[in-house]
Amino acid sequence: MKVLLGDFVGGLRQLAPSRFPYRRFALALALGGLGGWLFVQAKLPLPWMLGSMVFCTFAALINLPVAAPAVIRPPMTAVIGVMLGASFKPDVVSQLPNWLPTLAGLVLFMVACGLCCVSYFRRVAGFDPVTAFFSGMPGGLIEMVTVGEEKGGDARIIALIHSARILLVVMTLPFIVQWIGGVTLGGGRVAGPSIMQTPFSSELWLIGCGIAGVIVGHWLRMPAKFLLGPMLVSAIVHVTGLSAALPPAEIVNAAQLILGVTIGCRFVGTAPRIILRVLLLSVGSTVILLALTLGFAWLVAQLSVHGHVPLILAYSPGGLAEMSLIALALHTEVAFVAAHHIIRVFLVMVSAGPIFGLIGRANRKPAAE
Repeated sequence: MKVLLGDFVGGLRQLAPSRFPYRRFALALALGGLGGWLFVQAKLPLPWMLGSMVFCTFAALINLPVAAPAVIRPPMTAVIGVMLGASFKPDVVSQLPNWLPTLAGLVLFMVACGLCCVSYFRRVAGFDPVTAFFSGMPGGLIEMVTVGEEKGGDARIIALIHSARILLVVMTLPFIVQWIGGVTLGGGRVAGPSIMQTPFSSELWLIGCGIAGVIVGHWLRMPAKFLLGPMLVSAIVHVTGLSAALPPAEIVNAAQLILGVTIGCRFVGTAPRIILRVLLLSVGSTVILLALTLGFAWLVAQLSVHGHVPLILAYSPGGLAEMSLIALALHTEVAFVAAHHIIRVFLVMVSAGPIFGLIGRANRKPAAE
């Protein structure tokens, strides 16, 4: 608890005017809000997330003074965690056996993504072996940057590649889902009840899940405690039937807005030519990832009870929070989608380092002989 309180106090200190770039963050929010509003008017998919993401990425590209400091992400991540947990219904336990074929497909999908993307970054992009390996792993941005840097890779390139992966997948996947699934993610779609229609007791349940979840995530030493902790507590509350509270539409839209702003602002401080090069390279890897996603989703759909759209969202390596928000907007199997992304990120996190070590030893043996 002392460590948690220390983190809280440290976060408050980072909000001091001398340390927090309020003007740059306000500009980022304003641009993100403008982008979201324009995307709503154009009836484009996930307008508040995609609009803010596009506008803030462009702002970073032309060196506008925007910023989204890391301290703002944990509170919004906790909100998203509670939102995702609220999608776990009492009948989710009975559905778990139906997930076995899709989880087996997920493992094969990850292997295929890793092999194809690592080869792409090595042969086409010309990255060194370490940077190519950790850039090509399908998930875990922070973990891949950390381990990749420890192994001698270029941490900045790895971070930019994964940021661009999330950016491009999130920007393209909603349109693919609309086309394949015949559904709409346009600005008129309601993500949940209005905050004015939500009873205050429901809001208290959601707030309590967020606070308790952060504490539980800290106690259990979860790798993404601000997301997985609140999600776990909220899921338990909703699966056991203690509460059926749903996140208000305004909160869902605000979460999309903040998420889009933070993704777009990840490119701030990087030279425009580097951003453009990484984005161009990432177009190729994104095409590979989306092709594999669609292929595996179609194949597994033939062998399971799940449809193409939930499987596309569950397999697509576009980020747990981002893909789950798309599923939330679609009102389609959010628990299924979120669970598969948690497993994907976990498997990548625990296996990437050891697999790289095995490959390194295998390559050194022939050289020694």
